[in-house]
Amino acid sequence: MTEAAVAVSAAQHSVRQRLEAYLELTKPRLTTLVLVTAGAGYWLGMPAGAPLGRLAATLLGVWAVAGGANALNEWIERGPDALMQRTKDRPIPSGRLSAEPARRFGWTLVTAGVLFLALEVNVLTGLLAALSTASYLLLYTPLKQRTALCTLAGAVPGALPPVMGWAAARNGLGPEAWALFLLLFVWQLPHFLAIANLYRDDYARAGYLVLPVTEPHGLMTARQTVFYGLVLVPISVFPSVIGLAGSWYFFGALGCSLAFLWVAVRAAVARSSASARLLFRSSICYLPVLLMLLMCDRGGR
Repeated sequence: MTEAAVAVSAAQHSVRQRLEAYLELTKPRLTTLVLVTAGAGYWLGMPAGAPLGRLAATLLGVWAVAGGANALNEWIERGPDALMQRTKDRPIPSGRLSAEPARRFGWTLVTAGVLFLALEVNVLTGLLAALSTASYLLLYTPLKQRTALCTLAGAVPGALPPVMGWAAARNGLGPEAWALFLLLFVWQLPHFLAIANLYRDDYARAGYLVLPVTEPHGLMTARQTVFYGLVLVPISVFPSVIGLAGSWYFFGALGCSLAFLWVAVRAAVARSSASARLLFRSSICYLPVLLMLLMCDRGGR
């Protein structure tokens, strides 16, 4: 291989690495979850005979907003990220991207996504996307180093994607949209607590005041885990009560939620890494199963 060919190959490799770093900055796994929940909200709110083109536009705009917000979150938290084992290899603390290009990338995505949703979908969806971004960056992100209540604040932007999907389909909100919001809001709380338990030492090094850090004995964390698991049972079946789903969903959701509650109680009693990991994995399985049941029952009516 000639020197010129080697130089071209090296340049191509460098460009590819840089693109991969920008993609990583958007937190693809978290963004995928946002897209799934937003798509579920759209499907559930979609009127009969509605074109699917708006769904594609909605998902594109939501991807840009979510990815941009995640990039800005990593820009803001680049200092604490460098102190944590689970985040020290992210693009900014690892040195693969500098802070200023990452900031510009994040703001560009968020701005483009909000404007795209407002112009190509509807204004309400764009406003909800802006609200989600603001609550994520201006409330949840700074509160992590100030109070254990940050978990409640962080559950707000995480619960808004299905509401955005519903708004995109209906150009309005109703009790069904808020039922989806409540489901996602409550589900996130035991999910977050399980993560915080697993990475307690990491969060402590970064100065994040999540509940397992502020009370190392774990009693309050255990109580809240069980409480949120209990609340999730009626919240999960509420879509059937208001007519968003039928009896198949009702009994499926009831069974899933009772099983999840059992895992939460087990984690609260054991207070071990193994039980926290089981709770985390159960939460990851619980949500897509519930959404699939909801979408299938809705689609069959």
